[in-house]
Amino acid sequence: MVFTAQQIAAYTEGTVEGDENVTVSTFAKIEEGTKGALSFLANLQYEHYIYDTESSVVLVNKDFKPSRPVKATLVRVDNAYESVAKLLQLYQSMEQKRTGIDSLAYIAPTAKIGKDVYIAPFAVVGDNAVIGDGCQLHPHATVGENAKVGENTIMYSNSVVYHDCIIGNNCILHAGCVIGADGFGFAPTPEGYEKIPQIGIVTIEDNVEIGANTCIDRSTMGSTYVRKGVKLDNLVQIAHNVEVGAHTVMSAQSGIAGSTKVGQWCMFGGQVGIVGHLHIGDKVYCGGKTGITGDKIAKKGNVSFMGYPGVEPREFAKQSAALKQLPDLLKEIQVLKREIEELKNNK
Repeated sequence: MVFTAQQIAAYTEGTVEGDENVTVSTFAKIEEGTKGALSFLANLQYEHYIYDTESSVVLVNKDFKPSRPVKATLVRVDNAYESVAKLLQLYQSMEQKRTGIDSLAYIAPTAKIGKDVYIAPFAVVGDNAVIGDGCQLHPHATVGENAKVGENTIMYSNSVVYHDCIIGNNCILHAGCVIGADGFGFAPTPEGYEKIPQIGIVTIEDNVEIGANTCIDRSTMGSTYVRKGVKLDNLVQIAHNVEVGAHTVMSAQSGIAGSTKVGQWCMFGGQVGIVGHLHIGDKVYCGGKTGITGDKIAKKGNVSFMGYPGVEPREFAKQSAALKQLPDLLKEIQVLKREIEELKNNK
């Protein structure tokens, strides 16, 4: 697939600065550019690469002002990062999808398989499971009995959808993710811990992407919900009976404890932890390693948190500044204690 700078500009609603007929056929990071490659510059931290890159075309923001000549053709757009994402989606959509069911796959006789699917060697589809049109199940992907996988969903190697769970359309389940394992429910007894049966399911709505080795537990009763457009990074834990609101994003190693409800358009950085039975409002933003232990402020939404326990950024900045002074304050306290003792002894 070959595109000219002019075609790229037309698709991204940009303008060409340089040779509009130069062609590209691949993508490359700006620091690793080669002839025939398309790169982008969105973060000015990488600006110095643009003057020496071998890439033929570079997407830049309209307000970018080079400090010296650039040999590559520039395509100026409103947002270079969004434009390259749009082009990557176009590039991927033009790749021919694999179809067909491999003879080494196992499909239960009662399963329902849609049109134009790809089911790889050693993939498993259980009794009464439903696989929608255009789905791709890679090697060792497993769909349990009575589970439903919507149209054009991709399940990569070793991803697992347990029995009865529901996956929407246009979802991506990366390698090793597990949808519908039992929630962590045990009742303490004098003899130990007695398992509480988890008889609910997991419901994943449309356009959700779930990272590698991420786990979403089935509910005790009812359903654990991941609403439309949610994006979960690798190694995320969603406990039983949680609801993750539409278009929320969570970075790696974040976790939400049982029965917490998370609103729409939230953003959680890496290693964010949220305790159970809370209500988190819409547009709540948590910096990395934030711990949310109460919902008095969080349930109102439109707020940011940092630190553990999570506080608003201004308060976190005060606490951090005070913490840096702690060693000196301890020394001052020791000096004051000695002075007080000396005054007592001199009476």
